[in-house]
Amino acid sequence: MVYVKRGKSMSDPKEHAHELIDRLPPSQLAAVVGLLEAMLDPVSRAIAQAPLDDEPVTGEEREALARSEAWFEERGGKGTPMEEVLAEFG
Repeated sequence: MVYVKRGKSMSDPKEHAHELIDRLPPSQLAAVVGLLEAMLDPVSRAIAQAPLDDEPVTGEEREALARSEAWFEERGGKGTPMEEVLAEFG
């Protein structure tokens, strides 16, 4: 692929990317940095490329979800503090 910069061709995509980044306003630069970080993070990349979970929810799963929502509702929407969880394990 050949990139064109003001009438000149550039064959180095990295150089072209640098040129484009240099022209971005600061508000857009932050978005590009976030995108590049996500592209380079193997976990983010794997999640982004993972197939959609399209399995139907079972009755058992619906019941478990209802129990967990009720549990949180009884506690004002708060879970168990990490200190309590760690205390149980000594």
